Formats: sequence, structure tokens, C-alpha cells
Amino acid sequence: MVYHALIKVLPLNKKVILFESSVGRSYSGNPKYIYEEFVTQGLDRQFKCIWVLENASISIPGCCIKVKKMRFKHLYYASISGLWIVDSRQSELFTKRKERKIVQTWHGTPLKKLALDMHVMNIAGDTNLTDYQMKFVEDVKSWDYLISQNHYSTEKFRSAFSFQGDFWEVGYPRNDILMNHNDEATIYQLKIKLGLPVNKKIILYAPTFRDDEYYGPGKWKLNLHLDLSLMKKQLAEDFIIVIKLHYFQQEQIRFNYELNDFIYVFHPDQDIQLLYLVADLMITDYSSVMFDYSILRKPIILYLYDFEKYRNELRGFYFDIRKESPGPVVYDQEQLIEAINSSEANFELYKEKYEKFIEQFNYLDDGKAASRVVDKIKQIYMINQ
Repeated sequence: MVYHALIKVLPLNKKVILFESSVGRSYSGNPKYIYEEFVTQGLDRQFKCIWVLENASISIPGCCIKVKKMRFKHLYYASISGLWIVDSRQSELFTKRKERKIVQTWHGTPLKKLALDMHVMNIAGDTNLTDYQMKFVEDVKSWDYLISQNHYSTEKFRSAFSFQGDFWEVGYPRNDILMNHNDEATIYQLKIKLGLPVNKKIILYAPTFRDDEYYGPGKWKLNLHLDLSLMKKQLAEDFIIVIKLHYFQQEQIRFNYELNDFIYVFHPDQDIQLLYLVADLMITDYSSVMFDYSILRKPIILYLYDFEKYRNELRGFYFDIRKESPGPVVYDQEQLIEAINSSEANFELYKEKYEKFIEQFNYLDDGKAASRVVDKIKQIYMINQ
């Protein structure tokens, strides 16, 4: 009621730009790196930049106003802002004003099927696929511009979203840092900042959530499917494991004290791009993190312990990742540990497939994607270059 009252009485201000990442749960993703390009170019002083956050105490550089999600200031700035830069679907509450523009950056190249391409659904107990797709289509109608990491994504988004606006096929701004700061000095300083040991190899485990494993709406469980005590016995001499939760997974994870020097957990407010840089190898499953991490040309292992269920009962896939994977595919922990210990040899073994993977999905990720997006925003506003 407050939002709808405000949009009736307050004029729209094209100098106000609203940013949001991961439905407000972090300062990360494409919106973060677009905003930081604003700061680099001094545009944060030409516009009033608003960041929507569940935790408004998060430190953000430049000149911006941080507002707590769904509080009055958020509703106020959401009502008057002339441009939104977001990476996820928005609440049905926020009816779009006619003059407002929305840049939807999205949050990954898709392997698992999305929206209109889905033939099966079980999201937190909701199996009404038709209703889900109708709501998705209504939200997409509000998007004016959609950022794509590559041509493959453009084609999948076209079918999955039925998007009728302008595609910005420019690469992902969030991956600029992987091209521009992948050096020993930066990585060493990041390890210190993140509280990670500098004398061990780092395994990043970044699985996606499972639609049918949840506590309630918007709150998914984390089931690792790992015997961490056994992994410590077999790997701790050379490795530590960093676990990164998906932004849907809002839970506190506690381990036995003997795992404290082996397992490090990072919650959704941590920018995963920084974890990519420090990791020596990554384990994932059906997550789009594989498409970003491959830019670094470091080993990737796919742990697909529930492949058949995920394909047949939860989402389905656009292609068979088992055939095109840039690294070994494993189905149980024994195979996983073996793949970790053989990661350097496997990297050489998969080198040709890895390069084909990069050629298809990362050819636009050259460290300049954010500046291309900002150039397009300038064109919207007719700002002098």
C-alpha cells in the first residue's frame, strides 16, 4: 500500500538509480561490478545511487545510499528511481512505472532449465508449473534490457524468458575481476583478508541448492553429501575446503572443532568472485559457477551424486554436462577424493575440452564487460563520453 501510494504522488527521478544483488542478500554479482565502474568513472556523483540490502551495514565504496530491504526508505527510492539494475526477479509488489528502465543482469549462464523451458517443477513444495511460469512472464515484461554472458545464454534466455526487450550480449561484469586481478600479490592479500591459510591448496565447493530440500519459502537447506571427517584424514596435509553457500541457503553451519582448520564456510553475503581467485580447484554440480570459474583455467570437478533425480524430477538440463564438462565427473565421495588427488593430471587430460568450453562460454569475458554496460547506460541517458 505504501509503495503504490508513493508512485501515485511522487514524480519519477531519472537521476536516482537503484541497485540490488541476490534479492538484497549481498553486495556482489553483476550489479556490484557495474556500480564499481560507475565509481571509477565518477558517475556515482552524477547520480544518486541506492543499494538495497538486508544488511545495510555492509561496506560499499563510492557515494551511495544504503537502504534496508522492504523498509520505508527502500519503498521510497523504489518508487521514484528512474533506473533499476538488478540480477534477480523482483517482488510482485513493485509495479513498474512507465518511465522507469530496468536492466536485468541475471546471475549466470544456464545449464539447468529455466522458466518456460521447464517441464517439471518442485520448488519448495510448489509443483504448479503453469502458475510459476505465468508469474515469471509477468516479471519479465518489466525488463527493458537483459545482459547475457555469451550467445548461448542469449538463445536460452530468449526461449526461457520470452524476453521482448534488448539483449546486451557483452559478457558478465562480475567476471572482470577474474581477468584483471588474477595475480599472485592480489591472491595472497585476499587469502589474508578472508582468513585463509596461505600454505595449503584451496578447494572451493560451491553447489547449487536443491529445489525440493527446504525449510520454507525462500530458505533452502544445504546438504553437502560429504563425509568431512574422512576427507580431512585423506586431504588435510595438502588441502583445505572452502564451502560457499548459495544465496537461497540461509543457515548457520557448525562443525566439530577438529574440522576448524580444514573447513571454512562463507555465507551468501560473501562475493564468490573473490573465492574463485584464491581457489586452486573447484567442485560444483549444476551451478553456473563453472562457467565463471573456467575463465581462470584452473581444475574443475563436477560432483553429480543425484544426476538422474535432478534431470528427471527437479529441473532438467539444456545439454548433457557429463559429455561437455571441462573436468572429471564423479558420483560418489570415493571418486571425488581420487579426482582431487589427481587434479593436476586431470587438468592436462581435459585441456582440449576445457578450451572448447571457454571458447563457447567465456569469449566475451575480457575484463571490460562492466565498461561496455556503463557505455550502454550512458547512451540511455545521453551522457557525453
